[in-house]
Amino acid sequence: MIITAFRFIRFDKAKSIGVVIGIVISIFLIGQQVGILSFLTGLMGGLVENADKNVGQIWVVDNVTQNANELTPLDERLVRQIRSINGVANTYGIVVTGATVKFDNGKTAPVLLIGSEAPVFVAGPRRDKIDMGDISSLVNDGAVSAEHYDASVFNHSVDVGTSIEINGKSAMIRVQTKNARGFAGSFFYTTIDRARYFAEFPANKVSAIAVQAENGADLDSVCTSINSSIFGVRAWRADELQNSTVSFITITSNIGVSIGSLVVFAVISGFFIIGLTLYSSALDRMRDYGTLKAIGATNGYVRRLILTQALLFAIVGYVIAIALLEGFRIGVANAGLTIAYTPVILGGLFLITLFISVGGSLFAIRKVTALEPASVFRG
Repeated sequence: MIITAFRFIRFDKAKSIGVVIGIVISIFLIGQQVGILSFLTGLMGGLVENADKNVGQIWVVDNVTQNANELTPLDERLVRQIRSINGVANTYGIVVTGATVKFDNGKTAPVLLIGSEAPVFVAGPRRDKIDMGDISSLVNDGAVSAEHYDASVFNHSVDVGTSIEINGKSAMIRVQTKNARGFAGSFFYTTIDRARYFAEFPANKVSAIAVQAENGADLDSVCTSINSSIFGVRAWRADELQNSTVSFITITSNIGVSIGSLVVFAVISGFFIIGLTLYSSALDRMRDYGTLKAIGATNGYVRRLILTQALLFAIVGYVIAIALLEGFRIGVANAGLTIAYTPVILGGLFLITLFISVGGSLFAIRKVTALEPASVFRG
């Protein structure tokens, strides 16, 4: 069956190449858009994603916040009050506030200062995202972190030891992170007191409270206890707040609709282009299919023959498309567009490839199975 299908494919090389190119273009475009959406959603939830979720298992914010990038100041006394609730092992205040950084070349840029208590640094940066320096050095005078990929944004080096000004106050980059970024701007991590100092953030306020639950405590039960005990706040499991942030931004910014519509159109166009090309190819081979049926081939055999061709097209097109996507991923990584194609994404792309190729072959199957074998011997 495979050999016969391969011979049919070789018979009309131009149309076969056209089918493969159609699959490659469709899958590459879909993979590219899905990769970019995955990157953007990573940025949207970056504030929580870059925090230490093993310690800050629960985040407490004001009761109207659904987006972690838009935090309303809370009374600092809540940090101690929440610590007294059953199931809570410890609490940590977090300050998130905007500021302006200035480099010695005169370049200025808005940044987001993220401060939390040393030595835990529950708000981040995560140890696995530190590229240069040591997180313990953030306790030094004026110490802040900076992001490796933001050097191009600032048009200035952000290496460890770089002197800068934040809101006109002297600071120094002591830690360089890599891919610890967010949707709301460049992240500069430091201690909670220094974040307050640089941004003149009120000393009796915090932006959020990270909660570490007691060993074995049910996080949902702890969240319920906090919500029922304290008015005006809402406790979220860290992952739930991150997911809520991604959903909120994706919906309100129409990013999901924009990218989703491109993916849908790529699937539809690929389905019909490949389907019509296979249909045209089947018309060209109608006499051969009729001969097969005349010498005893059943409609089931013909269907399997066409589906085998479609499967071969799908495998070849998928392999080439994934190779091109890998080249795209490597090419944009140096510019800071870090895309990861997980096994789930790759599996999804393969299923879409099968849908486009095998589904498109139904046009040809319908035409060939309706063919009368004797008709090929007339005229």
